[in-house]
Amino acid sequence: MITITGNVAPKGKYLLTGAPVDSAGAVIPLKMSFENMTAGTNLVLCTGTVAQFTAGVVGTQLSSSGGPGFQFLTIIDAVKLNGLVLYVLHTVGAVNANFTFTID
Repeated sequence: MITITGNVAPKGKYLLTGAPVDSAGAVIPLKMSFENMTAGTNLVLCTGTVAQFTAGVVGTQLSSSGGPGFQFLTIIDAVKLNGLVLYVLHTVGAVNANFTFTID
């Protein structure tokens, strides 16, 4: 299990994977939890291409954030992430937003 905590500026983005996921042929369920720690903001957990991350657009939405105290679980086969990156987009709010992301 790996936990990443981060901070995203308003209308900003945060790259979770440093390179596209390499999971070709791996039919392994990945369990991810995502929590926004900052009231008055919304974050979106996404997967997409490097170009989609760079443009700050949602490729595929895996989870949205809700407010502090709400953790959301996503379960997805690793093969569906092959060649894509995981990232967080700040979609609502005028302050920096802290989050916690865990993958197992």
